[in-house]
Amino acid sequence: MKRLFYALPVLLALGLGVLFVWGLNPNRDPNAVPSVLISQQVPEFDLPTVGGMDVPGLAASNLVGSGELTLLNVFASWCVPCRAEHGVLTSFVEEDGLRLVGLNYKDRAESAAAFLDELGNPYARIGHDFSGRTAIEWGVTGVPETFIISPAGVVLYRFAGPIVGATAVDEFNAALDQAREHIRR
Repeated sequence: MKRLFYALPVLLALGLGVLFVWGLNPNRDPNAVPSVLISQQVPEFDLPTVGGMDVPGLAASNLVGSGELTLLNVFASWCVPCRAEHGVLTSFVEEDGLRLVGLNYKDRAESAAAFLDELGNPYARIGHDFSGRTAIEWGVTGVPETFIISPAGVVLYRFAGPIVGATAVDEFNAALDQAREHIRR
């Protein structure tokens, strides 16, 4: 029994090491973790805008009854992949005419404003989720994440990670096509 007691910390350390290595695996697909929000109404939330910005805040009521598909992008100024995907999101707005709203995650208002001043602001609305509570309600596992929301406020799709590169853009465009087909029915 004493041997088991002494071996327990070693076994625990080995188990944590395996989990750590698994978590760092670059081939692990963050989209493999399903979202419980798919086919559900958007969660209730009401967030103020990012201070210093001339864009309205974001609430669940802004995602219902819009008459069009809406992309909700969870981003932060400190997130390097968010910077990388910013141009793709901007093209969805400028070239495809999609409605894009942002959920600014655990960010200082002045940093978020500077980020958008530098790269441009494609967002129609931005909610400032300084505490991260709203992101928890959305089931966000990390930034960036982008959700496709129906005009009725139903979450149709979630893309975890940056929408960067041909494969990711093609996958997201396929999801957009499916969402458009879904709302035509």
